[in-house]
Amino acid sequence: MATHPYETLTEAEWTQVDKIHDLLDDGDTESARRALDELLRRRPDHPDLRIEDATLKLDANQPSQALAALAGAERSADPARYFFLRAMAHHELSRFAEAEADALRALAVHPGDAAAHDLLSRSRDHMGDKEGAAEASEAAAELDPENFPEPLEMSDAEFDALVEKAIADLPDKVREKLDELPVLVQPLPTTEMLTEADPPLSPDLLGLFVGRHIFAESHSAVPGAPGAIFLFRKNLLRACADADELAREIRVTVQHEVGHLMGLDEDELEDWGLG
Repeated sequence: MATHPYETLTEAEWTQVDKIHDLLDDGDTESARRALDELLRRRPDHPDLRIEDATLKLDANQPSQALAALAGAERSADPARYFFLRAMAHHELSRFAEAEADALRALAVHPGDAAAHDLLSRSRDHMGDKEGAAEASEAAAELDPENFPEPLEMSDAEFDALVEKAIADLPDKVREKLDELPVLVQPLPTTEMLTEADPPLSPDLLGLFVGRHIFAESHSAVPGAPGAIFLFRKNLLRACADADELAREIRVTVQHEVGHLMGLDEDELEDWGLG
């Protein structure tokens, strides 16, 4: 089957792509989507525009759709970005071996890409490759210490003390609901936890409530055992710059997952003192 020769975007079209990047940086994803759709109408299936399409789909938590967009982007002008985005999509779908392979392809093209090193580290962590994860994390921090600092270090005892304080600081009427509910700390979410949802949950999530909320009626549920709240230690340590930020993030994560336990919406979270 013959393929059409690659034709770069015009200078005006690249200017539009730059504007899309600016809109994304400003958090205006709706305007970015409209601008890209207009470009795609004029240049359907152009590989460089498919790259932008995949970026927007990943931003919208649509990793499967991002992979579909990338299927036509192999000949884009930026192969490093193509492989990085494909690695990101695989990572979000909990396909960590595929994510690792594509992150390495991106780094073969652009060894100085700190974000690719960081993604490689996170994927390797989920694969149980502690040494490889640490090596990639160190490389990311050396290249871009501001955006990709090495994970915070803290002993298990210190971390557990912050969790206990976060629970102790909950409003009294909320803590009463937690008597039968374990709050468990584990290094990372399992693949089974992540892929239970559709689309899969992000491997980088900080906490998760598993089970039925305590106000749900279920004849099959075990009385007094609505589920458990999980906190993911490695993700929390990666997300925080220091112990004070970690303490705040643990508190917020516990409150958020307690809200899920109680089946509360955003307004009700405020009413219960969890907002």
